[in-house]
Amino acid sequence: MYGGKIPEYEPEDTKMGINEKELDVMRKMLHEIEEEETTLRETQAKVAQEMQIRAMPDTATSAVADQASREEVDSRSIFVGNVDYSCTPEEVQHYFQSCGTVNRVTIKTDKFGQPKGFAYVEFLDAVSVQNALRLNNSELHNRPLKITAKRTNVPGMGQQRYRGRRFNPYAPPSIDGYGYGKMPRYRRPIRYRPYYY
Repeated sequence: MYGGKIPEYEPEDTKMGINEKELDVMRKMLHEIEEEETTLRETQAKVAQEMQIRAMPDTATSAVADQASREEVDSRSIFVGNVDYSCTPEEVQHYFQSCGTVNRVTIKTDKFGQPKGFAYVEFLDAVSVQNALRLNNSELHNRPLKITAKRTNVPGMGQQRYRGRRFNPYAPPSIDGYGYGKMPRYRRPIRYRPYYY
């Protein structure tokens, strides 16, 4: 070893048979692939941003349009209460045909499909509603109908919140943790059972 000839260093790339030209070609291909990836990411971000921008105004305008269309339909509709349970939508439509052209009759049902006893009648024009209101307390199937103009529901008005139990300041004080009129339940003492697991 000492005083011997020092071996020349050969790079590993040349040992494997890879030329500098081939390395340059591979580097160029890798650079092109990275550029394509960045352009694809940019276009995907632009498309996603455009879709969000398009979706936001549509939902806002559609909600306003839905509310306006509901109010317009409700102005042409009536609520009919005390409807006989055996009454069909065709009979209700025929009954209100003299007031104007009936567009739709809806008889509400419960979860079992049984009628609830009231209906909604939608007319083609608002003048028919005034004619229908004159038929209040008239009879259909020997039952007096309660007819009013349909109101527009305000979102969130029908929801009731559970508030929990409230403190009653007039209740007598509890004795030993039991409320007024409540007695502690008698519990049998547990017997000693040496072989019971």
